[in-house]
Amino acid sequence: MENQLVDRRHAWSVLIVSTMAFTVCFMSWMMFGVIGIPIKKMLDLNATQFGLLMAMPVLSGSLVRVPLGLMTDRFGGRVVLAVLMAVTIPAVWMIAYATTYWQFLAGGLLVGLAGGSFSVGTPYVARWFPKKQQGMAMGVFGAGNSGAAVNKFIAPVIVVGLGWAMVPQVYAAIMAGALILFWLFSHHNPAHLVSSSVPLREQLKALKNPQVIKYCQYYSIVFGGYVGLSLWLVQYYVGEYQLDLRTAALLAACFSLPGGLLRAIGGILSDKYGAHQVTWWVMWVSWVCLFLLSYPQTSFTVLTANGPASFDIGLNVYAFTALVFVLGVCWAFGKASVFKYISDDYPTNIGAISGVVGLAGGLGGFVLPILFGVLMDITGLRSSAFMLLYGVVWVSLIWMYRTEVRNTQVLGTHAA
Repeated sequence: MENQLVDRRHAWSVLIVSTMAFTVCFMSWMMFGVIGIPIKKMLDLNATQFGLLMAMPVLSGSLVRVPLGLMTDRFGGRVVLAVLMAVTIPAVWMIAYATTYWQFLAGGLLVGLAGGSFSVGTPYVARWFPKKQQGMAMGVFGAGNSGAAVNKFIAPVIVVGLGWAMVPQVYAAIMAGALILFWLFSHHNPAHLVSSSVPLREQLKALKNPQVIKYCQYYSIVFGGYVGLSLWLVQYYVGEYQLDLRTAALLAACFSLPGGLLRAIGGILSDKYGAHQVTWWVMWVSWVCLFLLSYPQTSFTVLTANGPASFDIGLNVYAFTALVFVLGVCWAFGKASVFKYISDDYPTNIGAISGVVGLAGGLGGFVLPILFGVLMDITGLRSSAFMLLYGVVWVSLIWMYRTEVRNTQVLGTHAA
C-alpha cells in the first residue's frame, strides 16, 4: 500500500513538472509567431519568405521526434527531456544576435529542437498511469501546447517595451529555470524502459500498419493545423483587420489558449467515450468552422428594381475570433483523441509510434505556414489559408468514414 502511494505521488509529480517543461519548450518553439513580425519588417520579407521563417523551428522539431521517442523508450523520459532542454537553451539565446535572413533560418532550426519535447514527454507521463487514465495523463501533458498562447501574452509586451531581441534572451532564462525544476521534481522508473534486447527493427515494425498512417493524417490537421495557425494568426489579424501587434496577439491567443489547455478535457472524453467518437465529431465541427473562415471579404453589386444595390459579405473581427476559438477547442480535443488511439493500439510501443505520429503533425505544421505564404502571394487572399485547411479536413473525414464509420455496426447486439 505504501509503495502504491509513493508511485502515485511520483506519477503526479512527473505529470506536473513535465507539463510545465513542455509549456516552456512550446513557448520557445512558437516565439517566431510574434518576433517574426518585426523581423519581417526589418528584412523586408514577402509572405513566402515569412512563412519559411515561421516554419524552420517546426521542421527540426518534427524531424527529431522519432529518434527522441525511441530514445525515451530506451533511456527514460527524465534524462532525455533534461538533455534536450539543456541543449536548446543556448540556441534560443543566440537568436537575439542574428542579423541576416540565413542566420534566422539556421537559428530557427536549432530552436526547433524544443519541439521534440512532445514525443519525449508523452510516453514518459503515460507509463506512470494505468491504462484507464492514460488519455487523461497525455491530455494534461499535451495542455503544454498552451505555451503558444503564453508566447502571445509575453512576447508582445517585451517587443514593445524592450525590442524583439530581448524575447529570446528572456525565454532562454525561463527555460533554464524550468530545467532546474524539472530535474528536482521528476522521477525515473526502470520498469518503464523498453528492454535493450528488443531490436530497433522490432520497435518500428508496427509502423508498417496502415492505421499508423491514418493517425498521422488525423494529427497533421489537429496538431499541424494548430501549429501553423498559431504561427500565422498574429500577422493575419494585423493584415486583415489592421490591428496593432499587442491586440492581434491577444486575439490570436483566443485560438492558441483553448487549443492547449483543453487538451486535458479531450483526454478525459477519449477515456470515457473512445478515441473514435471524439475524433469524428472534431473533424465535422472543424469542417463547418473552416468552411465559414474560408470565405473572403467580398463586395458586390446587384441590379434591383430601384437601381444598383451594393452588399458586403465577410467576417468581422468578432465573428472571426469566435470561429477560431471553436476551432481551437476542437483541435485540443482532437490532439488528445489521436494519442488515445495510440495508447489503446500500441501500449508497449508508445514512444516509437507517438514519435512517428508527432513527426507527421510537426511536418504539417512546417509545410502549412509555407503554403499559407505561397497561396497569399499567388492569390492575394488571406483566407486561402483556411481554404487549404478545409481541404485537409475533407481528406480526414473521408478516410475515417471508409475505415471506421462504414464498418461500425449501429444495430444489433454488437452495435457500438
